[in-house]
Amino acid sequence: MKRMRGQPVSRGTIYSPLAALGGTVLHGLAQAGRAFLMLAAAFRWILRGHLELQQTIVQITRIGAGSMGLIFVTGLFSGMVLALQSSRQLIEFGAEAFIGGLVGLSMAREAAPVFTAIVVAGRAGAGMAAEIGTMTVTEQVDALRVLATDPVRYLVVPRLIAAAFALPVLTIFANLVGGVGGYAVATATAGINTDQYLAAVQRFVLPYDLLAGLIKTVFFGLIIAAVGCFRGLHATGGADGVGSSTTGAVVAAITWILVVNYFLDLLLFT
Repeated sequence: MKRMRGQPVSRGTIYSPLAALGGTVLHGLAQAGRAFLMLAAAFRWILRGHLELQQTIVQITRIGAGSMGLIFVTGLFSGMVLALQSSRQLIEFGAEAFIGGLVGLSMAREAAPVFTAIVVAGRAGAGMAAEIGTMTVTEQVDALRVLATDPVRYLVVPRLIAAAFALPVLTIFANLVGGVGGYAVATATAGINTDQYLAAVQRFVLPYDLLAGLIKTVFFGLIIAAVGCFRGLHATGGADGVGSSTTGAVVAAITWILVVNYFLDLLLFT
């Protein structure tokens, strides 16, 4: 159809992709700024020693004890799959002596820390966003401010400390059960000698590998708690907003875990 004479030209359709991109970038920068301010406030409270010990213990229980079952399954079958796949390939080349080291090193550096963090992000991170988001949309967070209680101190700080403490403990557990699962598959299915498997683990898995994996999980725990709390504190729109914040928290936390994991590997293992 031809444009009628005198009809104004619509510029929205011409510039809408650029405007949408600019709006997304500005929104992302604004969100990053708010998150940075929240974390800065939280660390100020931590450095001052103003901690909610009871809330911290509650959160450690929720994150740590509540995730043990999932971590058991994840760690066990991760070790079993690593042993199964590596034994099939290495036996063909006569390198079965390296199977134990490969399984142990893979679990210590990558599988246990990353899988543990992803599981906790899907379980505890979503719970943080949903709980705090519900408090936000029902004005309970505003009530804390009226009572002269800083929401960052009361809600964010305990979760940051709890996640940073619980993730390394859960990762140690994942390493243990993963090592048992890998050992069982390698010795029972692939026919690897027990002494040979354990000798490979002792030879290739150094204490630094275990320590570096635990250091990574401290950062992962801070990411999970920070994203979950931030999404919850900025939830809007009632039940739909809480659901969106919860979903966004899980997606953002897993994304940041994978990104930060790469740079931590560059820093710790090169």
